[in-house]
Amino acid sequence: MKPTIAISIGDLNGIGIQIALQSHDKIKKLCNPIYCINNKMLKKASKLLDMEVPKDFETFKTKGDFEIKPGQVSKKSGKFAYESFIDAINLTKNNEAQAVVTLPINKESWNKANILYKGHTEVLRDYFAKNAIMMLGCKKMFVALFTEHCALKKVPKKINEKDLTEFLCDFYKSVKASYIQVLGLNPHASDNGVLGDEEVEIFKAIKSANKLLDKEIFKGPVVPDTAFSKANRKTCKYFVCMYHDQGLAPLKALYFDESINVSLNLPIIRTSVDHGTAFDIAYKSANVNKKSYINAVKEAIELINARK
Repeated sequence: MKPTIAISIGDLNGIGIQIALQSHDKIKKLCNPIYCINNKMLKKASKLLDMEVPKDFETFKTKGDFEIKPGQVSKKSGKFAYESFIDAINLTKNNEAQAVVTLPINKESWNKANILYKGHTEVLRDYFAKNAIMMLGCKKMFVALFTEHCALKKVPKKINEKDLTEFLCDFYKSVKASYIQVLGLNPHASDNGVLGDEEVEIFKAIKSANKLLDKEIFKGPVVPDTAFSKANRKTCKYFVCMYHDQGLAPLKALYFDESINVSLNLPIIRTSVDHGTAFDIAYKSANVNKKSYINAVKEAIELINARK
């Protein structure tokens, strides 16, 4: 029996709805998707795209009615994207769906709509009162982010043994990997304190986590500039990064089209595309890359089956 997956439609001024419509026939073979969008907004989007809505395109009546403005930051589109996400979470929480898959949002649009969160993971963390972990990647490589949407100058202050130890243990319990590398913060992983002292806290956290797990799972602090070399990626698939771009810059350089976003350490399953709203091509291109979305759906199904 195919699982039911709630699809959060993302920002309607972006490419999300086009991805959903163009992928529907393929996605329908994998699962029973419920799209969190109302029929009125769906018709507006399909008309702008000059696309027919499939007859079996099941919708959940997310509230909202506004003019779609392709490629523009909009308070109304930001609010609708947020409501679509909340509807998808509730469908999954209430067992009407087995997972949530999210299409891209625009953080500035959320901000204009006075939504206090910077992204999906922060919403999930607050909604479930759990330390949700953001992991991104593909079958070849995954990166977990210790800090996410955080100003770079604030990152060093957030690195401490207690919080990082808890993060590492939660991450291991989520992925069950036998070998995980933890990157240092500073160049050369500080060269034994010459370039900084944050690595002391990282080392202590690695030691504490391995002791708590009674396994030598974590290695590091690993020198960041060689962590993602071809040779190192042959021996390690999972990496813990101290900040957003430390993990995402190499990931997107290597696997941009196929990477996904997975929220770990939660009572529900949530996966997402690992790209933005692409406002520059929204409602302009006849075809958009759907690989990340399809991979996100496939990963959600794998996680559903793993929980059975």
